[in-house]
Amino acid sequence: MKLKDSYEREIRDLRISLTDRCNFRCFYCLPSSKPTLNQKANILTFEEIADLSSIFVELGIDKIRLTGGEPLLRKNITTLIAMLAKLRTSTNRLDIALTTNGYLFPETAFELRAAGLDRVTLSLDSLRRERFTEITGVDGLDKVYESIEAAKRVGLDPVKINAVVVRGRNEDELADFAGFARDYNVKMRLIEFMPLDSDDNWRRDLVVTGREMFNSINVQFPLELIGTTRGSGTSWRYRFRDGAPGEIGIIAPVSEMFCGQCSRIRLTADGQIRTCLFSRVEHDLREAKREGATRAELIGLIRAAVEKKEPRHYINDPDFEPASRSMSFIGG
Repeated sequence: MKLKDSYEREIRDLRISLTDRCNFRCFYCLPSSKPTLNQKANILTFEEIADLSSIFVELGIDKIRLTGGEPLLRKNITTLIAMLAKLRTSTNRLDIALTTNGYLFPETAFELRAAGLDRVTLSLDSLRRERFTEITGVDGLDKVYESIEAAKRVGLDPVKINAVVVRGRNEDELADFAGFARDYNVKMRLIEFMPLDSDDNWRRDLVVTGREMFNSINVQFPLELIGTTRGSGTSWRYRFRDGAPGEIGIIAPVSEMFCGQCSRIRLTADGQIRTCLFSRVEHDLREAKREGATRAELIGLIRAAVEKKEPRHYINDPDFEPASRSMSFIGG
């Protein structure tokens, strides 16, 4: 029986955070001060991740995305990808993807692909070196460019690029991002600023809405919608009307929530199930696993957690409370 929540949404997409550590300090994710990190003993081992993933796959998960923190800081990640690739069956191809800031990716791209990685998403919040460094805390813009070329070279194509758009930070680069998508033939995904920052600096007036993003780009590069619905995806997808390569995706969880079609569930690096990015409750799978729960018992725990999946997020409600953890500890 497939994994469904109480609102009959089928859960098919599992996001697994491999670590809460990161070599960047993006203001919308990590705090300006040194964060309190999990002890190594609390982090799931590769064997635990693979075993739990096999249960999720049995329950109908067909997409696994590895996130962080920065997932490539986890040593021997290719070993885990190879273990996950073995979960593929004749009836479940299992798409395995990775979200990374790209700093360590060029040196590992070939091994990741050979181990079984299908897709990669890179973070790129500015095309301007000084601003990129200001946002991330690292002079790593060239590494992202190298990562795009490396991904294409090893067959991880098309490449997705994520940019979090924040008023006063980078909204003046929207047309530049579109030009970048055309020049490099990548899927550029522009994301509204969400209240997931550790320093609680999120404000509604800093949100550049999806409609604003579209209008800003459409003036210079006319766009046309690819599909009339987002389905269970997160973005409205656009092609360039003049037939140029590349694609624009606009992810607008604040102004145009897509909760009604959500197919995602998350597993944190320390083994907690999160049913929504903005959850204030977590479900401990790690301790059940380590205390010897049977496979049937773990399936029951997963089903029970999914049953409690929230109907929607509450960002726009007057009594909204931020998520219990920031993005760096949840995974993207």
